[in-house]
Amino acid sequence: MTTRLVAGDRCVRDEDAGTELGKRFVEGLKEKFLRSSPSNLCDYVPILRWIDYGGVKKSMVILQKKRDEFLQGLIDQVRRKRADEGGDKKTLIGTLLCLQESEPDFYTDDLIKSLILVMFLGGTGTSIVTMERAVSFLLNHPSTFQKARAEIDNQVGHRRLLDDSDLSKLPFLQCVINETLRLYPPAPLLLPHYSSEDCIVGGFEVPRGTTLLENASGLHRDPKVWEEPDKFKPERFEGEREGFKFVPFGIGRRACPGANMGVRAISLALGSLFQCFELEEVREKKSLIIDSKPPLKAEALEVVCIPRKNALELLSQFQN
Repeated sequence: MTTRLVAGDRCVRDEDAGTELGKRFVEGLKEKFLRSSPSNLCDYVPILRWIDYGGVKKSMVILQKKRDEFLQGLIDQVRRKRADEGGDKKTLIGTLLCLQESEPDFYTDDLIKSLILVMFLGGTGTSIVTMERAVSFLLNHPSTFQKARAEIDNQVGHRRLLDDSDLSKLPFLQCVINETLRLYPPAPLLLPHYSSEDCIVGGFEVPRGTTLLENASGLHRDPKVWEEPDKFKPERFEGEREGFKFVPFGIGRRACPGANMGVRAISLALGSLFQCFELEEVREKKSLIIDSKPPLKAEALEVVCIPRKNALELLSQFQN
């Protein structure tokens, strides 16, 4: 979906999906865009940057070269299409290239690549991880899974695939996603900020210019704010206005600009998965989610997707 928004085409063609070529391409994308996502201790202890702790700087230089070549290739591809076809369907790159024609000094290729990079980093890894965690939670809570599926069956039925217009009629599915984001926000510590003035926070004096980190995970599990904060209870969001106690994507002017799109994409993907498939975990033991280093799980989640009865007609719609 992200590559369609950015460049107007899928990253892997239908005929290559599931093939060795398609798998290698997807793995290459993961290496270029998701490898840099895990938390880096140097971001929180700046003095470690002087010694390149963990060899992060060296590996990032190599990674950036690969990433830059890939992004420049996308821009050149869209540029050629616009020249050959005399226009471009609405894509991020196409829009930015139009702006480049009127303001070439500002909308340089480097700026366009930076914006594309933000789309890939913010629109892929976080959504994938959130969906995996939601599935893991639901496998461990079968009654909640059945409740979410029953809502989809009642509101959408079995004759067509769930689409964007159905999401407003699926409040419990949204509750499941919200509860997943509450327990495991995409970034437990939100983006660093700087205090613009001297202030007092929680009884501590914070000088001007101090690096501040918002502890979203701590807020989401605060027993003063949430009842039984460590339990997976999607029902807590029924009829609830989250306010400032639920901030998985940050808050204020620097909140994630793609939060709404990301949540809708997750809702569509999970809803379609639940509508069409029975889910069974490969191993007998329950999948354990732990709050440690990436990927924030003890073991990779392995699930068998079994088409539901009368789901073949629905699955055939994926071809269209």
